[in-house]
Amino acid sequence: MITVYVPRDAAALSVGADEVAAAIAAEAKKQNKHVSIVRNGSRGMLYLEPLVEVATANGRMAYGPVTAADVPELFKAGFLEGGKHALSHGPTDEIPYFKKQERLTFARCGITDPLSIEDYRRYDGFKGLKNALEMPPLEIVNEVTASGLRGRGGAGFPTGIKWKTVHDLHADQKYIACNADEGDSGTFADRMLMEGDPFCLIEGMTIAAIAGGATKGYIYIRSEYPHAIAVMKEAIEIARKANWLGDKIQGSSYSFDLYVRRGAGAYICGEETSMLESIEGKRGIVRFKPPIPAIEGLFGKPTIINNVMSFAAVPIILDKGGEYYKNFGMGRSRGTLAFQIAGNIKQGGLVEKAFGITTRQLIEDFGGGTATGRPVRAVQVGGPLGAYLPQSKLDVPMDYEEFAKVEAMVGHGGLVVFDDSVDMAKMARFAMEFCAIESCGKCTPCRIGSQRGVEVIDKIIAGDNRAANMELLEDLCVTMTDGSLCAMGGLTPMPVMSAVRGFPEDFKKAGKNKFLADAAE
Repeated sequence: MITVYVPRDAAALSVGADEVAAAIAAEAKKQNKHVSIVRNGSRGMLYLEPLVEVATANGRMAYGPVTAADVPELFKAGFLEGGKHALSHGPTDEIPYFKKQERLTFARCGITDPLSIEDYRRYDGFKGLKNALEMPPLEIVNEVTASGLRGRGGAGFPTGIKWKTVHDLHADQKYIACNADEGDSGTFADRMLMEGDPFCLIEGMTIAAIAGGATKGYIYIRSEYPHAIAVMKEAIEIARKANWLGDKIQGSSYSFDLYVRRGAGAYICGEETSMLESIEGKRGIVRFKPPIPAIEGLFGKPTIINNVMSFAAVPIILDKGGEYYKNFGMGRSRGTLAFQIAGNIKQGGLVEKAFGITTRQLIEDFGGGTATGRPVRAVQVGGPLGAYLPQSKLDVPMDYEEFAKVEAMVGHGGLVVFDDSVDMAKMARFAMEFCAIESCGKCTPCRIGSQRGVEVIDKIIAGDNRAANMELLEDLCVTMTDGSLCAMGGLTPMPVMSAVRGFPEDFKKAGKNKFLADAAE
């Protein structure tokens, strides 16, 4: 029996992976070939999707991007034996894009059947949890602290401190909440892991529950991720039946169960307190702090909140130790991050690398430059609230502190690339408009400031009293930064002012910019 791998990842499905799988099954039947098709996750090389792999005596051979129409020719070329074809890339592990990565969190993604516990355990799954079940909770917290793991959702808060706070509190109920409301432009790592290696997230959250003393957990997944929601629900049921969730996990004294909650489509629910409100069935709106969620979180109880990438990094830490994980990275940014390359890029996809790599290396060494072939002019790092980096800042190492020095943020690791045809005044306007649309409306600086910001930028673009309006825009940004209740309004000035300072020439085109006229039409 020959095993063929065809991804079930949403990115692969969007370009015909289901049709490719059906075509392979039909052609195999026609030729009386015995083929087993495994629907794996994505390897992250999205520019090659659907990426079909064949298990051979010489390892897994890659072919892509494959369409259903390509399948008969692939069979003629002997692809079931690893035969040469125009779509062949040789051994998957040797593709430079993949080979040059450091895969810790995504070690299994694209390799295993996402819903096979046997596959998961064959590739070191649940080793970290088995260790955790034998350790005192405080020792688990100390191991995570020693690893240097910081929140991968963007804030970079030390995970161990958050867990220790919940561990030390006495309460009749504690919770674990996973923020999978991945709404940042150019990001897809959370979705890719949930669809490609769901047991990794389950294992990480269960370890967190043991460390903090929680018995219930919720995964808050955005409604735009129906495939991730379906896979996580199925994986949770499988884990329950195998007693990796539920009462007395694997015969231990620990009990923990997980539930999936579908988000309501609001970007603001990516903010942790808005997420808690939504899980509780309320409108997603920011809470005042203090108290912090670790003390009074979900339903008023102590709650550990991390995002998908944070929880998914925990199993390898408990398996191989905090020191092992800490050996990757630089400064206070330890371990690896899943960088997601999107926008005007030739080879888009996910790249897991240790902190310290530069934006330029990610774009050139992995992304292959722009899709248009034109020069890179700007890269937005960290989602729609992240700074637009000009060429002069593309060599800053990916490190929380180093990026802060240049008034930027690493965020969730998303990169959106723009070539030299981009108008950065338009991008500044987009940032303000995005905030105006997505604001929860609770605080005035965000709710009103973003509306006024759009109006002021429109006047600047139109050449209306530019000097005075540029000064007004900067004052407005200071007010939003200092006065907003959460990062929605507080960070919106980052992309705006980075565009103003990095690309001032785009704000001096009075009478030449037709953006307002185009918008009116």
